[in-house]
Amino acid sequence: MNMVIYARFSSHSQREESIEGQLKICYEYAKRQGHNVVGEYIDRAVTGTSDNRPQFQRMIFDSDKKHFQGVLVYQLDRFARNRYDSAIYKSRLKKNGVRVYSARENITDDASGILVEGLLESMAEYYSAELAQKIRRGMDINAEKCLSTGGNIALGFKVAPDKHFIIDEKTAPVVVKIFKMYANGQTVTQICDMLNSQGYKTSRGATFNKNSLRNMLQNKRYIGIYTYKGKDIPGGMPRIISDDLFYKVQEIIAKNRKAPARSKAKQEYLLTTKLFCGYCREMMRGYGGTGKSGKSHYYYACKNMIKKRCKKKILRKDYIENLVIEQCRRQLTPKNIDKITREVVALCEREKDNSNLKRIEKLINDNKRKQRNLMVAVAECEIDSVRKSLYVEIERLNTELDILKNEYTIEQAGAVCLTAKEIKFFLSELRKGEADSLSYRKTLINVFVNAIYLYDDKITIIFNSGDKPVTIDDELLSDIEESNTAVEGSFLGNVAPPYDPYTNT
Repeated sequence: MNMVIYARFSSHSQREESIEGQLKICYEYAKRQGHNVVGEYIDRAVTGTSDNRPQFQRMIFDSDKKHFQGVLVYQLDRFARNRYDSAIYKSRLKKNGVRVYSARENITDDASGILVEGLLESMAEYYSAELAQKIRRGMDINAEKCLSTGGNIALGFKVAPDKHFIIDEKTAPVVVKIFKMYANGQTVTQICDMLNSQGYKTSRGATFNKNSLRNMLQNKRYIGIYTYKGKDIPGGMPRIISDDLFYKVQEIIAKNRKAPARSKAKQEYLLTTKLFCGYCREMMRGYGGTGKSGKSHYYYACKNMIKKRCKKKILRKDYIENLVIEQCRRQLTPKNIDKITREVVALCEREKDNSNLKRIEKLINDNKRKQRNLMVAVAECEIDSVRKSLYVEIERLNTELDILKNEYTIEQAGAVCLTAKEIKFFLSELRKGEADSLSYRKTLINVFVNAIYLYDDKITIIFNSGDKPVTIDDELLSDIEESNTAVEGSFLGNVAPPYDPYTNT
């Protein structure tokens, strides 16, 4: 596996030499595990506040390039100062197929620790949706009156002080021109080139492109129909285009549409960074393609198998994901929910009294003690020049105290604070989720699954919520072994297999 090393030291309690120490331990770890270090990202004299670390942010950005699959740190507190930051940035890395590893600690931490990260991320998403729902209620009320609900205003319109839409005399003629050009046979590309060459801009002030123009050509608001959340209100908008012109354009668009949207849908491989080959321990990747019949097929495969260095057979994406989702749902028993709640609450309590807070508290107390001593010295000193220098030192300590108090407040705000009621409610809601919902499936896997080791005759799932791994043996997987035998050779070296072994097409 290709890895990069992230190292940092803070200006408070560490020195430049600590970077070299961190790197030495990380390189030794990578060598022992057989990993290849392809880069280093080092932040010097900065705290663990993620947004303030330039090299850290560059590393997150570089993960988009898919050049590495792991980030190695000396220990987990080098990656982020608190679990909230850790959860957010690990989630961003995960989307790029990257995991975080620790040279000195078990990267999985303990079960309750991983659950906190999963719950933080998922609950933040949940409560964000709750807030969005409240905002949408206000938008719904405005929409019933055909008022502007905020956001982008379609080209050709503007919003009056009472929030009603009115025609923009400057840009409405451009809209009519666009519709007429398309109805007369000009292509989207030709229209975009003409508009951009003449300096026209979209409603967002950008140059025209194919997507923005196609959206314009299908916008029913131009024929006076107010649209909101799939509901149409005829006459809710001032009209710019006639029905005849608008529907003529829709007919041309329908004829020019070459492929159904479903064939262009991007597949999400939900087990990325959690699914490993049981034989060589390499992270398994998602692969997909189109067979001879035109049908799309999606699989997980070991990277070493693709390079003919591992015997692991491929596995159909839907099969393994459905199997894991089913096992995750079984974790949501009342007994498990109570156990998870107790563990997470206990961890939250422990984190309220973390080592960094203690360090800052000590510095604050030391600062106050020094100030008290200096005030006593001022009271007893009769030499004006010495008294002035003492006052200067007191002022400096007072400024330092303000900085320390601010740092303490930030650290406290970043601490995990979940109540038993919140955790139980969230987990109970998960029990009611729909197994076919993509967001629900992602949440279950994120919260419960630590790692999956896949063999040809069994699957071992390690859950964050369980004391022991769950192993599903050959009895449930025998059909997979038979089906994969036919495709094993033909899949090697291809983006996707040339046919589906389950349908023989």
